[in-house]
Amino acid sequence: MDLDKHSQKPVAPAEPGDAIRASDADRDRIADILRDALAEGRLDAEEHSERIDAVYRAKTLGELEPLVRDLPATRKRPDSPAYAYGPDEPAGPAENLVAVFSSSTRKGRWRVGRRTNAFSLFGSVEIDLTEALFGQRLTVINATAIFGNVEIRVPENISLRGSGTGFFGNFDVLTLEAADPEAPVVVVNGYSVFGNVEAKPKRGRFIADLHDRLRKHLG
Repeated sequence: MDLDKHSQKPVAPAEPGDAIRASDADRDRIADILRDALAEGRLDAEEHSERIDAVYRAKTLGELEPLVRDLPATRKRPDSPAYAYGPDEPAGPAENLVAVFSSSTRKGRWRVGRRTNAFSLFGSVEIDLTEALFGQRLTVINATAIFGNVEIRVPENISLRGSGTGFFGNFDVLTLEAADPEAPVVVVNGYSVFGNVEAKPKRGRFIADLHDRLRKHLG
């Protein structure tokens, strides 16, 4: 009798923990680690983008963990929130920027409302959000250009979306998707007739320390 053969019992397979379905919270945790790695220079922009795409395609924990295996874990700072949005309040009146055979500009340090209407008729409207303070996460800009121009500039690290039409004109919104899911979102809607509506990021401009900036501005 071969005692060695009989003494060996089949080993039960390990529980397939890697096959557990990933939750939204699991994906957000991995995305946070990747965001910090980008900020610290551990990943370049291309590597970060590739891994973020993989994060939100992942179905299981086994697909998520290899994406951060070569990175240190994120250390959270609960006392330093990245964004300091105010409490939800009923929407107030929209801010109106109108240029008729003239120009209208909004830039510098200002608090962005929930809605802004920009109208240009044989004129020019410039909206620069690169130093603005966002009191809420979602900001909507309704832009109309008739034989005129509406130009919108935003920081590079927010989300920018848009929907509109150009009739013998141009309606161009360069879509951005922020790495941080809590970053401000700017939506540009509208149309142009023999005119131009353009929204895009201003290179090299970022929202930084928004919490401290908003607190000082409102304090």
